[in-house]
Amino acid sequence: MSSVNKGISKVEIGLKWDPSPAGEPPNDLDIIAATYAKDAPYGSPVYLVHFDSRSPDGTITLNRDSRTGQGFGFDEVMTLELDRLSSSYSRVVVGVAIQQQEERRVFGDIANTAVRIREGHTDLAQSDLRDVSRSTAAVIAEFVRDDSGAWSFREVLRGFDADPAAFAALMGSEL
Repeated sequence: MSSVNKGISKVEIGLKWDPSPAGEPPNDLDIIAATYAKDAPYGSPVYLVHFDSRSPDGTITLNRDSRTGQGFGFDEVMTLELDRLSSSYSRVVVGVAIQQQEERRVFGDIANTAVRIREGHTDLAQSDLRDVSRSTAAVIAEFVRDDSGAWSFREVLRGFDADPAAFAALMGSEL
């Protein structure tokens, strides 16, 4: 007897951190998703979704954006509706980048960072970003579509020393 694997259909990426101490500039962390074409899964991203954009078809949306980390719970939240994503895409890579403003910041400089990736009420992965504490950006997840059309999740934690624009170009390189 064979089973039918529907794969992952919809995921939520949550990111949180504590606000900067009084008198220091705010820390601004951003979730970035890069979508790759079926015929070039490790090429340039077809499009990026980040703080001032969404996917052209509305399948990847940044629901909440924080520039300071203030608030309760997850400060930034992105939803990926993989089951609605066009079959011309086979890979989505998700990362976190620190906006570099007055002085260079790495994850180790920012208190109580946390990332949560979940499908429905099931946590697929959690991280405090400690393993990439010397990085300014990190890939945190990879979603891949197989030949049957089902999406699978691969937990990744890979740090980069790059500003957000450079990171967006590097994040989809072969892991």
